[in-house]
Amino acid sequence: MSDGMSYTIFGDKGSGAFSAEAVLAEAGAPYSFHLVSLERNEQRKPEFLAINPSGKMPALRLPEGEIITESAGILLTIADHFPNARLLPPQASPDRGKAYRWLAFMASELYPMVEIADYPERFAPEGEPAEALRARARVRLRERLQIVERFTHGPWFLPSGFSILDIYAAMFSRWRGSLGRDWDISVHVPKLHALGKSVAERPAIAPVWDRHFNGR
Repeated sequence: MSDGMSYTIFGDKGSGAFSAEAVLAEAGAPYSFHLVSLERNEQRKPEFLAINPSGKMPALRLPEGEIITESAGILLTIADHFPNARLLPPQASPDRGKAYRWLAFMASELYPMVEIADYPERFAPEGEPAEALRARARVRLRERLQIVERFTHGPWFLPSGFSILDIYAAMFSRWRGSLGRDWDISVHVPKLHALGKSVAERPAIAPVWDRHFNGR
């Protein structure tokens, strides 16, 4: 468990840093948020590359100084540091396995499509090829999010109750720029839409949600 020293999140508002901040808030952990602006491309500057050479956010500095990257890895690390917060189902329980399964699924099946939908020019020439790739990534992202929807138990993702999985899934459902603003989440993924509202109403997470998603 943490000794009470502060954690530091590196990221931007509305980015994957939301999940890290929300879990720290839910755990009652002391932390600070270091803004790295995507708009100003600060994630590609030497200062941040020294923290995470891949240039991807978020990154988390633990109290002892270790840097953790990858959102799913960050969430699992925080859950380990604060076992009394019960951010994961009990070890070796069926729902613990489900939590690992769906964290891995979202990290491997959703996150790559988000990057392509947001930055298609990284993968294809600018112009028509990039826009065509963006469209295909959005289709796949929507399809994969609907798979997550089908396995969402309600009111929380897992039958055992609230976990880090709810924060992670809710975050993906609110990335309207990635999904396309013509795709209504309340219609196409209603359980995830409701899940996001429930996450947003948790007292510790509410101000974090409002800061990242402007109450959406």
